[in-house]
Amino acid sequence: MGTALKIDNLCYRYGDRLALDNVSFACSEQESLGILGPNGSGKTTLFRILSTIAESQSGSIQVFGSDFEGNLAVVRRSIGVVFQSSSLDMKLTVRENLKHQGLFYGFHGAELDSRIDELLEKFGIAERGADYAGILSGGLRRRLELAKGLLHRPRLLLLDEPTTGLDPSSRADFWRYIDQIRTSENATVIFTTHLIDEADRADLLAILESGQVVAFASPKDLRTGICQEFVVLECDDDDRLSTEVGQDFDVTVEKVDGSIRIGTNDSGKLVADLLAKYGDSIHAIHSRKTTLEDVFFAKTGKWLN
Repeated sequence: MGTALKIDNLCYRYGDRLALDNVSFACSEQESLGILGPNGSGKTTLFRILSTIAESQSGSIQVFGSDFEGNLAVVRRSIGVVFQSSSLDMKLTVRENLKHQGLFYGFHGAELDSRIDELLEKFGIAERGADYAGILSGGLRRRLELAKGLLHRPRLLLLDEPTTGLDPSSRADFWRYIDQIRTSENATVIFTTHLIDEADRADLLAILESGQVVAFASPKDLRTGICQEFVVLECDDDDRLSTEVGQDFDVTVEKVDGSIRIGTNDSGKLVADLLAKYGDSIHAIHSRKTTLEDVFFAKTGKWLN
């Protein structure tokens, strides 16, 4: 597989505020890349630049080997975009929305009609082609947004917080369609999100905080790079116990939300050892798998919110 997207030392300022600070990463064709971060992390600015709405101020971007600078027409034909806010015309029918999108890209006649039929069928909205977009449910509107973004057969699909406002069932449907798209359209998918479960779906994940990439790898590698599990215990004197546990077991101990948290790759042994030594001081203890939120905390010292 070739390289779908390559970003090198991308910077962007709003006055004195550095929104993107030397952002660099790359992904291969047909991979999915998630961009995870809280509000203000730089996700929106990065998405605006990748979707060619905003120009980069320094650094470079390549899409399938084409530089953004001087090649925007080529780049724009290679990308499809689904924005967080709806781009549908609510007073047009489902089919009319797609027809107007096709005309923008130079499609017409039988070729355009055939592509519209194909997408309506693929996204399960063929029977709604004559309905106005304004009467569709939120989930069906997102399917139509996807169809719009894919109409010109882009090799790279950009999704900005794509499931905002959807109920759990519609969210699950949306990601099922994304998985199908990657196979049927041979598309590379890049999406922004602040949701841990969505970020975990990506092949590669870039974690942004204050405009910087603080971590970049597969979600699995990011988690295991911290530790396999955490042991969490509750007690009366967390200051004393956290100090003693750290010294006695030579582990890193963190106090989080009134509890003591210890990273480990063998939670069963650690729990047994802690109970044997400090059983009278511990009110509750449990272990859990490491999450991407733990990764974010480890890299930034803050919880994702």
